[in-house]
Amino acid sequence: MSEIVAQYLGGLRVKNTHVANGAIMLTDASAEVQGRDEGFSPVDILAAALGSCAVTTMGVYAQNHGLDIAGTTVEIGFAMSEKSPRRVERIELIFTMPDRDYSDKDKQSLERAAGACSVHNSLHPDMEQRLIFKWVK
Repeated sequence: MSEIVAQYLGGLRVKNTHVANGAIMLTDASAEVQGRDEGFSPVDILAAALGSCAVTTMGVYAQNHGLDIAGTTVEIGFAMSEKSPRRVERIELIFTMPDRDYSDKDKQSLERAAGACSVHNSLHPDMEQRLIFKWVK
């Protein structure tokens, strides 16, 4: 069932290899936990996974309904809990939509699609997920 193989390289760095296509992604621990902070941390990847999953799910909806969302950007931020155990308390996604004439129904549907992505549905309900949309028109 392996889809990804993670190999610890030392120095709080991990090499992740995608079994099916050979893609490689390195992770580094953040400086606050004694890491090198030279790349994405596992928590960065968690937040990025939510953002990219949400916009991809919007893309599927858009593609199936004749909408163009190319150029959409997602700013991704997160906050760690100050309580133990250490965990991500909040992820915030700010979507800036391209300058297009979306109907109110299109906007609602795209926002709903973002909140229906598989990563969103897989994260613990105690973790706050803020999805904010900036519509140019």
